[in-house]
Amino acid sequence: MSILKLMLRPKNIEVELPAGSALTDLEFELYGQETIPFGCRSGACGACLIEVVEGNAPFNERSQEEQAFLAVLGYSGDSFRLACQCRLLNNVTIRLVSQTG
Repeated sequence: MSILKLMLRPKNIEVELPAGSALTDLEFELYGQETIPFGCRSGACGACLIEVVEGNAPFNERSQEEQAFLAVLGYSGDSFRLACQCRLLNNVTIRLVSQTG
């Protein structure tokens, strides 16, 4: 099993996870540290919106439901994802996207 690196910006947190890990696993890997703000965990709230800053095909493909919800939020570009729907496939740097307002 390969180990992959995930860099979380702007907090500059780097973590290593096994390939195929769900990003929700970050809560267990970084217990006590503030990471991605997971809300509903079902892709329906947008709390865990991230942008891929660097990385080639780092996650599983988006489902039609995730893609539609991202469009509703106004984030239809390929670099935007809901972290709760992502499984890590390659090394990646991501940025938290603030959902204020």
